[in-house]
Amino acid sequence: MEPPSQTPGKKKGTQQQGAADTTVYMDFMKSHCCYNAIPTSCKLVIFDTKLQVKKAFFALVANGLRAAPLWDSKVQRFVGMLTITDFINILHCYYKSPLVQMHELESHKIETWRGDSSQNLYLQYSNHFLISISPEASLFDAIYSLLKHKIHRLPVIDPESGNVLHILTHKRILKFLHIFGKKVPKPAFIRRQIQELGIGTFRNIATVQQTASLHEALAIFVERRVSALPVVDEQGRVVALYSRFDVINLAAQKSYDNLDMTMLEAVRRRSCFIEGVIKCYPYETLETILDRIVQAEVHRLVLVDRADVVRGIISLSDLLQAMVLTPAGIEALLS
Repeated sequence: MEPPSQTPGKKKGTQQQGAADTTVYMDFMKSHCCYNAIPTSCKLVIFDTKLQVKKAFFALVANGLRAAPLWDSKVQRFVGMLTITDFINILHCYYKSPLVQMHELESHKIETWRGDSSQNLYLQYSNHFLISISPEASLFDAIYSLLKHKIHRLPVIDPESGNVLHILTHKRILKFLHIFGKKVPKPAFIRRQIQELGIGTFRNIATVQQTASLHEALAIFVERRVSALPVVDEQGRVVALYSRFDVINLAAQKSYDNLDMTMLEAVRRRSCFIEGVIKCYPYETLETILDRIVQAEVHRLVLVDRADVVRGIISLSDLLQAMVLTPAGIEALLS
């Protein structure tokens, strides 16, 4: 029989080990700075605010990018980001029918959309300042900023030169962890089932019927502020995934003048840049989920049951919140 005096010490040691186990990824992010996560080679496009909106979106498509920093030559500084969300908001605000041309998209400059005009309907969705981070700041701070401000692109700006070095994303941070975090001991919770951990969105999931119009889908993107929509049939089974990146390809195909097409047709017309439906199941472990989302290079997994009915969405934000911020006592997604 073990002496009673040794039991409390052993229990205390186990508790300390368990506490350290849950903070592994938090500690990793705190010990690495944003500069560490910048790839040796990457593409960066910057737009002057005097550039035409239409040309800017064509440039995003041509370069395979989802966003670009905006430079205002009048004030000589970066004033914001032009993203796919801007394109969606413009289409949602001004589309009437296939017979009515959207003059706002055809002729306006970026500064028109980001100015101070009280008549500009788009401004209700727009940020008037650029959220950025220093290359010396920790990846933990970067994750907190991304999730707190509900943004998907965080410019890393050199404080001395004022130059944008990189655009940091959830995807890049998680990939950095996947590559360089292999030396970090795997915590026990990574082998638990995703349904047990409760990571993801399982209620009031934003989906769109395959018979709905593309314009209806844009309304959901705007109102729900989601980055992708599972396209479902009448039984709620997922048949495709339509993301915000798919919307920007409407510019490349010059098909943004017909948003009355059904989602089924919109999915068929997509270019080769489609992300596809990468699914997961409630009984799969967090480790399996992480491997799949990183290897597939997607931004979310659709959680389905055995009948392929949508039961939830697990995004990169959900994963980073659970693995990095929750152990620090921070619930950024709820703020």
